[in-house]
Amino acid sequence: MEIVKVENLSHKYSSQWAIKDIDFKINQNGVIGLLGSNGAGKSTLMNIMCGALDQTVGSVYINGEDLMKNPVEAKKHIGFLPQKAPLHIDLTVDEYLIHCARLRLMKEADIKDAIDVAKTKCGIMHFSDRLIRNLSGGYQQRVGIAQAIVHDPQFVVLDEPTNGLDPNQIIEVRHLIKQIAKDRAVLVSTHILSEVEAICDYIRMIENGIMVFEGTIKDFNNQIETRTVFAELKQPPTIKELGLIDGVESVTALNELGEYRFKFVKERDITQEIIKKSIENNWELNQINIEKVSLDEVFAVLSQKVFINEETV
Repeated sequence: MEIVKVENLSHKYSSQWAIKDIDFKINQNGVIGLLGSNGAGKSTLMNIMCGALDQTVGSVYINGEDLMKNPVEAKKHIGFLPQKAPLHIDLTVDEYLIHCARLRLMKEADIKDAIDVAKTKCGIMHFSDRLIRNLSGGYQQRVGIAQAIVHDPQFVVLDEPTNGLDPNQIIEVRHLIKQIAKDRAVLVSTHILSEVEAICDYIRMIENGIMVFEGTIKDFNNQIETRTVFAELKQPPTIKELGLIDGVESVTALNELGEYRFKFVKERDITQEIIKKSIENNWELNQINIEKVSLDEVFAVLSQKVFINEETV
C-alpha cells in the first residue's frame, strides 16, 4: 500500500487554478523535496495533503485512507510543520508536546513514552522543562519538528523547515530531517536548491500549479544534457587548432593557464578525442572532465518549459 496517493488533484481560488491535475504516489521512506518557485502552488498542495484545505477536484489517500471522507483516520498518519511553527511559547517543551499528542487523539497512557521518543530524536530531551520562548530559533524549530512526529506518523510534511535559521542551525536541522526520514516519508517544501541537494532522495517539482518533474536527484540533473568539457593543457596549441578537433563546436580560453571550455556535439565522445589529440601533439593534458549542469540551471529550464507550453496552448 502506498504511504501517499494523490489523484487528479486540482484547486481553484476564485477563477484562478492554483494547482491542476496533480498525480503522484509515495511508496517509500526518505526525503522527498517539493521544489518550486514562490507562488508555484507548493503551499496549496501541502495544505490539501495535510487536510488544512479542501481541494476543488481530486483525491488524497494517506495510508489507504481517503483524506476527504475519513479525515480523522487519515490525519493519524500525517505530521505537519507549517512554515511558521505553531508553537505556544509560554508553555514548556513537555507541556506543549503533551498538548499536541492529545490533539492527535493519542491514548493518555502512550503519551509520555511518545514525547520522550520525539524529544530524543530531535535532541531536545534536556529542554523538557524549559519555556519554549527561551529557546533559540534552531531549538524552537526542533520542537516544531517534534510535534510533527510525536504520534509516529508515516508521512511528515515540513514547509521551508530551515527558513530564518543561521548556517549552523541549518546544518543541524538538515541532519535531523535525514534522521527522522529513516523511519518515514518526509516531504520537504523548499525553493532553495542547495537544500534539495543536501537532504533529498527524490524530487517533485511544481511550477504554475503543474507537476513538471518527478524523480531522483540524478534524474533531475540529467534533464539537461551536458555539452561542455573542461580541460587543462600545459602546452596548448592555438584556439583555432583546438576547434578543429572532431566533435568540437566551439572553444573558450578561460585564462592564461591553459584552461579551456569545449562545447561539443552530443553524439561524440569528446573526452576521448581531446585525449587522443593531446597525446599525438604533446599538449600535455593535465586534467579533463565533463562539466556538471547546476541544479539552478535545471530549475530554470524546467520552469521555462512550463511558460513555453502555456504560451503554445
